[in-house]
Amino acid sequence: MSATSYTLPRVWQWEAGNGGKFSGTNRPTAGATHDQPLSLGKHRFQLYSLATPNGVKAAIMFEELLALGHDAEYDAWLVDIGEGEQFGSGFVGANPNSKIPALFDHGHSEPVRVFESGSILLYLAEQFDALLPRAHATRTETLNWLFWQMSSAGFVGGGFGHFYAYAPEALKYPIDRYAMETKRLFDVLDQRLATTRYLNGENYSIADIASWGWFGQMALGRTYDAVEFLQLHDYQHVMRWAREIAERPAVKRGCMVNRPFGEPHEQLLERHAASDFEHRTQDKIGG
Repeated sequence: MSATSYTLPRVWQWEAGNGGKFSGTNRPTAGATHDQPLSLGKHRFQLYSLATPNGVKAAIMFEELLALGHDAEYDAWLVDIGEGEQFGSGFVGANPNSKIPALFDHGHSEPVRVFESGSILLYLAEQFDALLPRAHATRTETLNWLFWQMSSAGFVGGGFGHFYAYAPEALKYPIDRYAMETKRLFDVLDQRLATTRYLNGENYSIADIASWGWFGQMALGRTYDAVEFLQLHDYQHVMRWAREIAERPAVKRGCMVNRPFGEPHEQLLERHAASDFEHRTQDKIGG
């Protein structure tokens, strides 16, 4: 069906299989589709995720906390969204919205569930008093940029990313619409980073972790392969920031966690100990 042949119906009807790459798992209803309990490791924190732009935020946060010397050991379990594991009963219990990442904190009398990547970052920052400034003005600026990123993800991922990379056919109107908005958001970020090293000023924070997952990885060509299409190299301050954060050891480790794609030495499907980065990547275990 071409872009000009669609007649708007009075009532929309869902058609199974209509939706491009993820049509096999997409549906217009919530809730579990099958019984699948969550795996449980030995650490206080249990992360259920996949190394998408949203998923890497949580793993990077844990690795940054560990690098700072905090007792933030965690188990990270792969959730295969292509196979619909996000609709298993256990995962829906962790996140009723069936989106990764999701977290359980078992360090309390009753496990505390945390879902939405921004909520996970804020929760961990407050638990460990790290990567979120105490000073009122700087803390507020950090949260400004954290929620800016959370509000922009739908335009970049669900909008531009879907129609540019995943839709069953290329359609000019939605691609133009979301490319324009994505470039506008890059310009917002570039103008901010023209005057500051990091988003809240001179201190690396959860705002940078959240925004780097999307904008930093896109600028470096890791997401959607759209650097040339969007001329992302023109955003020089974003590029400087993206490269600097990419070189942080904790970021490198976090990007490997729950990663089933890329080079085998970059794939750590599950993470249960710091030594896993040396001994449990796919090239080491013959995956």
